[in-house]
Amino acid sequence: MEIKQIPSSVFGLVGERLDYSFSRAYFSEKFENLKLDDHHYRNFEMSREFLLSRFRESVTYNKESRTTNSKSEIIRGLNVTIPYKEDMLEVVDVLSDEAKTIGAINTITIEDNVWTGHNTDCYGFGKSLEPFLPIQKNALILGTGGASKAIAYTLEALQVPYLFVSRDPKDEFTIDYKSITKEVMEMVSLIVNTTPLGVTPDVELRPNIPYEYLNESHVLYDLVYNPALTMFMKLGQQKGARVTNGYQMLVHQAEKAWELWNK
Repeated sequence: MEIKQIPSSVFGLVGERLDYSFSRAYFSEKFENLKLDDHHYRNFEMSREFLLSRFRESVTYNKESRTTNSKSEIIRGLNVTIPYKEDMLEVVDVLSDEAKTIGAINTITIEDNVWTGHNTDCYGFGKSLEPFLPIQKNALILGTGGASKAIAYTLEALQVPYLFVSRDPKDEFTIDYKSITKEVMEMVSLIVNTTPLGVTPDVELRPNIPYEYLNESHVLYDLVYNPALTMFMKLGQQKGARVTNGYQMLVHQAEKAWELWNK
């Protein structure tokens, strides 16, 4: 009787600049601790010009040969990061309710070659924000990319009013950086940076907000986690603001992704 080899389980991160990615180290350590020797985590790094549909074709499981790309393995789940959280909406087959509402995907479950897009960023942000609750005033969300949408979704659930801030505002809910005046800063208690400004190696960069108007009533939340103390956070600390980076958000969203992959 022929004994067919059980394919190993592969998970991975899809993004553009993954040199300093959190996910591969986190999940590789998790697999080792759980003694899951047949589980592996990879970075799928690609330029913006690369077609995500072509990537999907390259990792599709062949049920007859029990292989993926001629290897005895099967892709069971993916994380998605900058700049593909919105692009991936066009690639998956099914969207969770949260991913559909938010309009961005950061987690994909794959079963029988059916890709389902989820958003666990909103869960991760909500859990990591708990030590700073309640938010007494309004919030500013710096940036308008895929991650910003998950932040907005969570703030809506917490009933915290917010505005987006962008260099190129396109609607009534978005202002430009020049519009962040002293009066605006006095109406705000939470500022969330969802842009990549300040990430290693460009550690001197930071969003262009009037840091001189910060005080101990403000919370500065930076989704960047490498370095652990960004310039955005440093300048906030100097004015007495409470600050945090995105590491705990990543941990919580990763655990939620792991839960989804194992359902």
